Amino acid sequence: MKKIFDGRLLKLFTGQRRLPNGIKCYLEEIRHPGASLVVPFLGKKIIFIRQFRPVIGKYIWELPAGTLEPGEKPSACAKRETAEETGYSVVALSKIGEIYTTPGFCTERIHVFRAECSGREYAKGDADELIRVKLFTKAEIRKMFAAGKINDSKTICALSFADII
Repeated sequence: MKKIFDGRLLKLFTGQRRLPNGIKCYLEEIRHPGASLVVPFLGKKIIFIRQFRPVIGKYIWELPAGTLEPGEKPSACAKRETAEETGYSVVALSKIGEIYTTPGFCTERIHVFRAECSGREYAKGDADELIRVKLFTKAEIRKMFAAGKINDSKTICALSFADII
């Protein structure tokens, strides 16, 4: 595989690979370091973020998530991202699944966690993250989903793993 692009987050490769049946195929492959996503509970409510996503040019409702740092364990990333994006501390964490976001061309694997949270400090998100935090009940989340107000695929998968939708 030939490296075409080497960005801060993503790396793009092109080339051929041999399939299990022996046939060679051409690939365009994005390599991603992976990520963690958290379904954070504060009592019976779920902590959501409304984040501006510049690539699509709008705010969307989603769960806290972030890219793994080099050598970082997915559980550590989950705790870090929850604190950074919501300001809440994780007191209990359990892995509930993992997903490949777009396995046709990207290696990104997201580790999905359920967290029990407490306290709240100032959220220390990155400068380029425009985030607002809001808590919802399961019933409110189901209504939002049914109304098409939750359309982030990783969030939808995580809510399914957590038996919320």
